[in-house]
Order: sequence, then C-alpha cells, then structure tokens
Amino acid sequence: MNELKTLSNLLTRFQSQKPIRASSLIISLYGDSIEPHGSTVWLGSLINALEPIGISERLMRTSIFRLAQDGWLNSEKVGRKSYYGLTHQGHRKFEQAFQRIYSPSIQTWNGNWLLIIGYQLSPDEKKQLMDELQWQGFASVSTQLIASPCCDVKLLNNILTALKFEDKVIVFEASSNTQFSNKPIQELVKGAWNLETLGQQYQEFIELFQPVWQELTELERLDPKSCFLARTLLIHEYRKLLLRDPHLPRELLPIDWEGRAARQLCRNIYRRLTPATEKWIEFNLESVHGPLPEANALFFERFGGLN
Repeated sequence: MNELKTLSNLLTRFQSQKPIRASSLIISLYGDSIEPHGSTVWLGSLINALEPIGISERLMRTSIFRLAQDGWLNSEKVGRKSYYGLTHQGHRKFEQAFQRIYSPSIQTWNGNWLLIIGYQLSPDEKKQLMDELQWQGFASVSTQLIASPCCDVKLLNNILTALKFEDKVIVFEASSNTQFSNKPIQELVKGAWNLETLGQQYQEFIELFQPVWQELTELERLDPKSCFLARTLLIHEYRKLLLRDPHLPRELLPIDWEGRAARQLCRNIYRRLTPATEKWIEFNLESVHGPLPEANALFFERFGGLN
C-alpha cells in the first residue's frame, strides 16, 4: 500500500495551530466517520485514531469530557471501557451542519429574501440570534435589520422558537424587483457578507489540498490509514470554511467565486479517499458490540453519490 506523502504537510499545518482545537476536530470526525457507522465509539479507539494527528490521550480525554458537558455526547461504560455517542442535540446539530457539506449542489434562487426586524432584542439577545443565523446565510444589513436570500422559513421558525424570540422579532418575506438596478444588491452582499475574506480562505484551502489530489491521481492502491487521516483533515478544514460561508445563491456571488472550485476539489478527493478510509474505520474503530457496522445508506449519497 502507498502512504500519502502529501499527508505530512496536512499534519504539520494542523499541529502548528496553537492551541490545537481538539474538540473541533473530534466533532468533524464524529460527523464524517462515526455518525454513519452508528454514532457510538470506544474512547480507546478514538485515542488511537487521532494520535497521529497530534491529539494526545490527555487532550482527547479532556476534550471528550467537555463535549459531553456541552451536550454533544453521552457516555456508556461497559466494564473498564467507556463508549461515547451523539446525544439527540448532537444529532440535530450534525444534521444541520453536515447536510450542507455533503449536499450535491446549491439550489437555484427564486429571488426571495427573509427579513427580520429585531428592535425588541437586547444587544446580548441579538448576538445570540446572529450566532445561530450567520451560518444560515443571514447578515446584519443595518442596526435593526437582518436579511438572508436563502434561509428556509420553517428552519428560521425552529431557531426563533428554540431561542424563545418568536414574540420579539418581526419576519417579512420580500422579493427583488427586476425593474430596478441590481448593483445596489451586489454592493450590499459584498459588504455585509465579507465575501472577499472568505474567498481568500477558500483559495488557501485549494492551495493546501491541490497537491493531495495530484498525488491521488498518480497512485493506484492507497494506504487505508493515510486515507483516513487525510479525509478527516479534509473535512475538518472544509467544515470550518462552511461555518463561515453564508451559502448565498450563485446569482449573488462573483462569477469566479473560489467556493465553487473548493467544493469540486473537496468532492473529488473525498470520493477517491473513501473506499480505503471505510476499510480502516471498520477494522480500527470499535463500538459496544464490536467493530463498527458498515456505513448507512445515506452515507453513500454524499456529494451526489460515492459509488
């Protein structure tokens, strides 16, 4: 089997981050590799899996404990072994975040906007609301107005209900008028959603992973462990970008938007790494009942299909 030479660059980059955000990496691992295989795994196999990336046993135990305290994970002890699985809250968060990562494409925009007037919200409440809404494509376009061209009304209602803000905001639906110039909207989008900075971050992602793709196209047989580590870091880095990405309709994005190329690259690498990665997962990660089961059917629909 051929170990990936470009993996060393990915590992060095991750380990150079200070402090190492182990909890974030664990969340990426759960969403990408553990949730499709039953959602629960033995802590010992987690420690072994992420040790090559630079997560020590002590840091792993501390991070898992914090994730459990924050409601992401629950634990089950069988003999001397501890197993950690996703809570209901953890499942809900993963469904929202990872559906965006693996969806096949961005939907066509119908020209509609969701507008929120939050004049009854305190500054702390507005910040709390924006923390939930930013990755749903919302931005503050004035001191009192929050807007999004792409959020689902039902999802917005669920967020407002969960925060108990449904009686503190006014929600409007509006549509762009084609009789007027589109330039003010483009300027609004450029400023409110800070696309220039995000575009630079996508370009950095492309520069980091393009050599990985080049190497993958030259190898016939791949080392499963290398593939597992590379796929984990690939999705971790891509997930961090998507959490900053408002997922605006393509009609509102620049023609040469870097996010499109980054998504294509991520999809191509993911598809190439997955067969060997899945073999490694099933042989090296352990559930209460033994080796992790095969991935569920939804897993193979990622990025428009993995088969």
